[in-house]
Amino acid sequence: RVSFMNNQKPQKPTLSGQRFKTRKRDEKERFDPTQFQDCIIQGLTETGTDLEAVAKFLDASGAKLDYRRYAETLFDILVAGGMLAPGGTLADDMTRTNVCVFAAQEDLETMQAFAQVFNKLIRRYKYLEKGFEDEVKKLLLFLKGFSESERNKLAMLTGILLANGTLNASILNSLYNENLVKEGVSAAFAVKLFKSWINEKDINAVAVSLRKVNMDNRLMELFPANKQSIEHFSKYFTEAGLKELSEYVRNQQTIGARKELQKELQEQMSRGDPFKDIILYVKEEMKKNNISEQTVVAIIWSSVMSTVEWNKKEELVAEQAIKHLKQYSPLLAAFTTQGQSELTLLLKIQEYCYDNIHFMKAFQKIVVLFYKAEVLSEEPILKWYKDAHLAKGKSVFLEQMKKFVEWLKNAEEGNQQLSSQAE
Repeated sequence: RVSFMNNQKPQKPTLSGQRFKTRKRDEKERFDPTQFQDCIIQGLTETGTDLEAVAKFLDASGAKLDYRRYAETLFDILVAGGMLAPGGTLADDMTRTNVCVFAAQEDLETMQAFAQVFNKLIRRYKYLEKGFEDEVKKLLLFLKGFSESERNKLAMLTGILLANGTLNASILNSLYNENLVKEGVSAAFAVKLFKSWINEKDINAVAVSLRKVNMDNRLMELFPANKQSIEHFSKYFTEAGLKELSEYVRNQQTIGARKELQKELQEQMSRGDPFKDIILYVKEEMKKNNISEQTVVAIIWSSVMSTVEWNKKEELVAEQAIKHLKQYSPLLAAFTTQGQSELTLLLKIQEYCYDNIHFMKAFQKIVVLFYKAEVLSEEPILKWYKDAHLAKGKSVFLEQMKKFVEWLKNAEEGNQQLSSQAE
């Protein structure tokens, strides 16, 4: 009896172990990607090139086949006609179909029809969204493994899917792959992609999408480091028929340079650097980044006004402002060599005094100070008064300036009268 019981004990784990192995093996066979591929390809062969029928077949098949597990296989087939090996080649021993993006005609209309297939599929099976983005990122890394025609079709399709929101612009990160950039594949692909994207939407919509994923300032990285200049980018994309994209990137460069200039300027001011050093630095940046004097004077004004903790009492803030601005008037004078720059400064002063309520009564005092310091001259002040002012607080500011403007118009009686008028 003891012997019988001893014999029975080890059999339980052995039996359950066998059951477990069998179940695992069955599961492996049941979810074999080859079988999944065969089912999809057979269905696509039966539908033929009618893309509406293809969409219906894919919709119905999602109920029977495991799209969740085999999303990559499914998208490989729809794009390339079969499962892709690493590097982007189709495995020789695999069955394949011609009902796919790569075997279709290379034109925008056909790619728009294929985009509808992907849209319908992903709308129906929402969980495929992430898998599809991963697939496109992978396909972009495989670009060198595809023919030029296949790359063109994929670029057009990707542009359309970015335009209609099926894809997120973050997938473009794959184009910054070092090898793709080095061999010019990324830039050539980007041309086709942006053409179809802008064709579906416009440059403003493209800019919004790029900004959302912080890619609005990275487009120059489509070129190797030695070609990452605005001149090269502009020439390449303008010649390819994408002038609006090159203008957008040029504008982004200028915005970036302005932000950098303002940041550096504020640091120099807080350190108390000599004005001659600051002026030299600003002039070099203007030349290097093609920044206008009007833009620079607005940046300097903004920087000068942000370096102070202003008094909250209206009667004290004007006195504080005059003392502060008198100190910085030589810096502003260096960048108001044109009438338009002076007018820009006047408008910035008006805007600032309106937006900061404690400064409302200080406007005229600031303008007179700058007139005496030769930052502002007669003609721009008169033009501002007549018709170039902003609507913001105009009645208050025009009233403040009335007597001074009359003096400018009618009298040339010297500095003595100017001083008494200003007080």
